Amino acid sequence: MILCCGEALIDMLPRETTQGEQAFAPYAGGAVFNTAIALGRLEAKPGFFCPLSSDLFGELLVDTLHGSDVDTSLSPRPDAPTTLAFVRLQDGHATYTFYDENSALTSLRAPDLPACGENVKALFFGGISLAAGPSAEAFQALMEREAPGRVTMIDPNIRPSFIRDRDAYVARIRAMMSVADIVKLSDEDLEWLEGAGDNAALANRLIERGTKLVLITLGAEGAVAYTADKRVFVPSQKVEVVDTVGAGDTFNAGVLYGLQTRGQLTKAAIAQISEADIKAALEMGAKCAAITVSRAGANPPTLSEL
Repeated sequence: MILCCGEALIDMLPRETTQGEQAFAPYAGGAVFNTAIALGRLEAKPGFFCPLSSDLFGELLVDTLHGSDVDTSLSPRPDAPTTLAFVRLQDGHATYTFYDENSALTSLRAPDLPACGENVKALFFGGISLAAGPSAEAFQALMEREAPGRVTMIDPNIRPSFIRDRDAYVARIRAMMSVADIVKLSDEDLEWLEGAGDNAALANRLIERGTKLVLITLGAEGAVAYTADKRVFVPSQKVEVVDTVGAGDTFNAGVLYGLQTRGQLTKAAIAQISEADIKAALEMGAKCAAITVSRAGANPPTLSEL
């Protein structure tokens, strides 16, 4: 099992009523949630860990996860409200306004962390769940607890407007990346964290701190991977873009699925991964992301659609 650890929330997506009024419609979402859904649709039978509210939106999240065959048995069900993210689309790109105070997501504490059984082979972390507070510290503690014995991957998926203390956030993300086997960042996120510079040089900094495989997405250009001695580039697949919601999350799922199907989702395998296996994983991520951006919202492909 790949256990996806991080936020589940409701994306309030802009719509227009039949009377021409602007409105918002609720859709289950969240970066880590989207990755779990994408893995489920690829028939990877993933798990999901995050407090899931017992309110009506929490029920929508649970039903959506189960609909894609995602195991939620490790997720607590508090009565705190579900996080809401109002989305604005401009030229196909999404910006977000979050309502998260005293939410189920922020209720997570270290005693809530699950015991991971032998069936958990890898853990994925990321998103706004790492932005601030005791809940972010709890996710960090889970990653640092499990990293010595299981594959871990992180995609910070940075939302600057959600970060209250940049220094504390950067320290947390760098600490988590240093124990991660796989780090994925957009080129913009890499620059935000490490400053301006050549992607290869910045990625090498992460590798020097402990990461084995660094993946950098380059928007419409494609994606590039770095290890201590390898560089592998894969171009994006050309499609008509409807919007980019969930594209990076789906890319993450495609990469993890690609590694899993090639028997590479172990710490030993990642440490000595070949160029062929890296390329296959990147191509799977790019293929999955291309389908997602070709339709509205975070709507990852099923295995049959590939």
